[in-house]
Amino acid sequence: MPFFGELFASEILKKPVLDPKGEELGSVKDLMIVRGDPLPRVSALIIERKKKFFNLPWTDLNIFNKRIISSKIYSESLQPYESAEEDLLLVRDILDKQIVDANGAKVVRVNDIKLEGLNTEAVLIAVDVGMRGIMRRIGVERGGEDLLKLFKRHLPYNLISWNYIQPLEPKLTTISLTVPRQMVSELHPADIAEIISQVSHKEGATFFKDLDVDVAAEALSELEPDVQAAIISDMDRERASDIIEMMPPDEAADVLSDLPVDKAKEILENIDEEEAEDIQELLSHEEDTAGGLMTNEFIAYTPDTTVREAIERFRQDALDIETVYYIYIVDQGEKLIGVASLREILLADPDSRLSEIMETKLKTVAPGEDEMAVAEIISKYNLVALPVVDTEGALLGIVTIDDVIDMILPPAAKRKRRKV
Repeated sequence: MPFFGELFASEILKKPVLDPKGEELGSVKDLMIVRGDPLPRVSALIIERKKKFFNLPWTDLNIFNKRIISSKIYSESLQPYESAEEDLLLVRDILDKQIVDANGAKVVRVNDIKLEGLNTEAVLIAVDVGMRGIMRRIGVERGGEDLLKLFKRHLPYNLISWNYIQPLEPKLTTISLTVPRQMVSELHPADIAEIISQVSHKEGATFFKDLDVDVAAEALSELEPDVQAAIISDMDRERASDIIEMMPPDEAADVLSDLPVDKAKEILENIDEEEAEDIQELLSHEEDTAGGLMTNEFIAYTPDTTVREAIERFRQDALDIETVYYIYIVDQGEKLIGVASLREILLADPDSRLSEIMETKLKTVAPGEDEMAVAEIISKYNLVALPVVDTEGALLGIVTIDDVIDMILPPAAKRKRRKV
């Protein structure tokens, strides 16, 4: 029986099953799963017809894919199905179950299940634990992708291979990983944050402490302010400082502004002096302004720098910066005089100077500019970053398109900075 390509369980649930003449036998209600070598496989479909359930063995299927499911048999040959505890069913026993790690801690939830053809069988190859799985099940995956494309973002896939899942048994309450929770560090930080948000404060804090510093720093920025504050407040000074130091200055400022003043000062005193100064500078700006949105991480060179020199320096300078869209050109007094996109620099003559290729008709804002005005400028002129300058024209920082998206579609309650 041919099964071409791959599909997710949500794409076939409730899908009609046809007989050899194209008449509808019923719709897919569930899939019966048995152990396979090397992966679990589908042994039968449970189909629903006029509120009754029938067992359609895999061997009686003719075509099985996301577009059409057809059978070799007619309705009179269908065998009734009675639910049995010893059966392992995909929807009843696997979908929406919590996955726990080898230490027994809750990790993620099964939002969907990916199947793939192996010889003449359909096998389970991965579980979808991300937002895509949820959106796919409610029928808005494509719309979500299209919306994020407008903001130059994409909807990530967050799959855990079935190779990491322990053998399944009937009457499951949870599904177990064969590896410790450290493997989950490979998930997207937003999904890790969602996991932490769904469990108790104690479980979330314990889970967070086991993450690598780099992953913890990325995940922390995705959490709601009160959860951020609770997690950082409970940490020892060294661990908290390491995580804050790994974050971009603007995100670190967001977190510190929600901490008790004494705790925030303790952390600032324990991190690199230059990093601390960058964060302090951002904390001095009022919320809902360009200064409150901006990051002071950017790359700026002088106008006499050659393109060749700029590329060589960029390779090193960009390592520690979260987002780079442009190279800014400033004079000896740090005054912004031009900007060049990375595309323009890569296409330019290596021996030409930045002053020869830079754009001088600049769109800039003052640090006190209202955040909505900033968003309007970025939208109107199709910018991916907008420079923030002081009254003398000196470059203070940049507001990126990511900052504007987070402002319009905040991942959590809107953050309010307080001076430390």
